[in-house]
Amino acid sequence: MTSFSIGDADFLRDGRPHRVLSGAIHYFRVHPDLWQDRIRKARLMGLNTIETYVAWNAHEPRRGEWDATGWNDLGRFLDLIAAEGMDAIVRPGPYICAEWHNGGLPVWLTGGGRALRSSDPGYLADVSAYLQRVYEIVAPRQIDRGGPVVLVQIENEYGAYGDDKDYLRALVRVTRDAGITVPLTTVDQPTDRMLADGSLPELHKTGSFGSRSAERLATLRRHQPTGPLMCSEFWDGWFDWWGGVHHTTDVHAAAADLDELLAAGASVNVYMFHGGTNFGLTNGANDKGRYLPLVTSYDYDAPLDEAGNPTAKFYAFRDVIAKHAPVPEELPAPPSPSAAFTAPLERTGTWTDAAPAADASWEHPPSFDALGHLSALVRYETELPGSRGGLLLVEDVRDLAWVSVDGSPVGTLSRTRHDRALAIPAGSTLSILVEDQGRVNYDHRLGEEKGLIGAVSLDGVRLTGWRATPLDVAELAAATLPDTGSGPAAWRAEFALDEPGDLFLDTDAWSKGYAFVNGFFLGRYWRNGPTRTLYVPAPVTRAGANELVVLELEHLVSPVAAFVATPSLGATEE
Repeated sequence: MTSFSIGDADFLRDGRPHRVLSGAIHYFRVHPDLWQDRIRKARLMGLNTIETYVAWNAHEPRRGEWDATGWNDLGRFLDLIAAEGMDAIVRPGPYICAEWHNGGLPVWLTGGGRALRSSDPGYLADVSAYLQRVYEIVAPRQIDRGGPVVLVQIENEYGAYGDDKDYLRALVRVTRDAGITVPLTTVDQPTDRMLADGSLPELHKTGSFGSRSAERLATLRRHQPTGPLMCSEFWDGWFDWWGGVHHTTDVHAAAADLDELLAAGASVNVYMFHGGTNFGLTNGANDKGRYLPLVTSYDYDAPLDEAGNPTAKFYAFRDVIAKHAPVPEELPAPPSPSAAFTAPLERTGTWTDAAPAADASWEHPPSFDALGHLSALVRYETELPGSRGGLLLVEDVRDLAWVSVDGSPVGTLSRTRHDRALAIPAGSTLSILVEDQGRVNYDHRLGEEKGLIGAVSLDGVRLTGWRATPLDVAELAAATLPDTGSGPAAWRAEFALDEPGDLFLDTDAWSKGYAFVNGFFLGRYWRNGPTRTLYVPAPVTRAGANELVVLELEHLVSPVAAFVATPSLGATEE
C-alpha cells in the first residue's frame, strides 16, 4: 500500500517529495450523475487531488435520520476520485462555512442556545457521533488501505471563531479513535491571531487566501516552521448575494497569483475548481451588520462554470500548472449552447393558503425551529383586537415577510432593510407570511432561529393568539392545489426535448419564488438579482415530455417559461 506523510519540508508519498495540486468540488452541490465528469476535468487541468467538505445537515437534516445514499453518497464520490487515479482531501467540519446553509450544521443541533464549536459536552457528544459516521466511510478509503484519501482536516477556519483548544483536541481524539491515520490539518486565514487560535501543535497548519501569495506564505511559515507550505483554499473567485453584483476575478491576476504560489514550492487546493449550485433551499447567508442571503448559483467564477464547462480560467490555470508539473495532453470537449425555447405557463392554483392544522394555536408566534420546520415558509395569523388598524411592530423578522389584512396585501418587512414597522389598515385577520431566505453560515450568528422572533405588537399592545402554518414548498409543488382566486399562484408548463441536456431557465420575467423541473427542486429565483437564470442539470431532464412547476410569491410579469442558451449570472463591477 502507498504511504503518505509529512516530512521536514514536503509531503511525502512513499517517502518521496510530493506536491498536492488539488481542486475543490462539493459532491452535495453537483448532481451525482455528473461527479465523474467534473472529477475527470480536474485531472485534465493538471490537478492530482480533489477536496470536498462534508455537509452534516445534508446527511442528517433531522436527528437520527442519517443518509449516505444518492446525493449524499460520499463513499461513491471518493471511489470515483480513486478511479480517476487522483487523491482526495476530506474536510468533515463539523462546521464547513462554504456559503452553505447554517455552515453545514443541522438545525436540530444549533437550536436551544447551546455553545457551538466548543467543548460543551452536549455539543461534543453530537459531533462525535456525526464524525464517527463520516469516518466509517472515510477510514477504509485512506491511501494506506488502498484508497484515495491523503489528508483529513480538523474543523474549519476555527481561528476566526474561537480558541477552545479542548474542543480541537476532542476532535483529534475522535478522529484518531475512528481509525484515521493520514495526516491531519487545519486551515486559517493567514493572520497571527487566527493561525495561533485555530490549531494545535500536532496539526499541520495551512492557509486560506487568494492573493499576495508570498506575503501570506511567509506569515504561515512563522506558525508552521517545518513541513510543506499549503494554501488549502486558494480563492479564485467569490460568491454572490441577492441584490449585489456577480463577483469575478481577473483571469490573468488569478493565474499570476497561482504561479507565485507554486513557484514558492507550495501545495494548493483551488477553491473552487467547480462551484456547482445551491439547489433547493441550501444557500447560506452572511450578516456582518446587514443580512445578505446568497443566490442559488455557486458558479464562483471557477475554472469550471456552474454547468461544468471549462472557462478561460481553466486554461490559464492549466498553463500555470504545466510550468510546475506534468499536465495531460487531452483537453475537455468545448461546450455546446443549451436549447433555447419558450413554453406557456398555466396557472394551477394558489399555494400559500393551506388550512392551519388543528394544533396550530400558539400564544406567541413560534419560530421555524420550534415548529421543526425545514422548508422556506411559515404563515402566521391572528385576529386584530377590535378589528382596528395601526402601527404593526415586529421585534425581529427573519427574514422576509409579506403582510396582509383580510387577504389584501399591505406591504413587506425585510431583515436586509432592517424593517420593523408597518402601518396596517383596519380589518379582522392579520396574516404574515415569513420566508427563511437562508441560514447564516459564518461567524457568531450561526444557528439563529427563523420566523417572527420576539414580540409582535399593534400600537404598542402585544398581539397574542396566533395560528402558525408551515408550508413545505417541495410538497406544494407536487400537490394538486385549490384556486381561491387571490394570493400567490402556482404555475405549470410542459416542454419536450429530443434528448436530456443541460438547460438554463430564464427567470427575468418573474418576481420571487421557487422552480422545479420534473419534481427536482432547482432553487430560488428573485428579480432582486444579480442571477437571472437557474441551472437545470441534464440528468433531471428526459427525452420527450418534461414538466416545469413555478411557485411564485408575488406576480409574473409574463406567464411564459423561457429557456436560454447560456447562463445570465448578472452584472459585474467591471
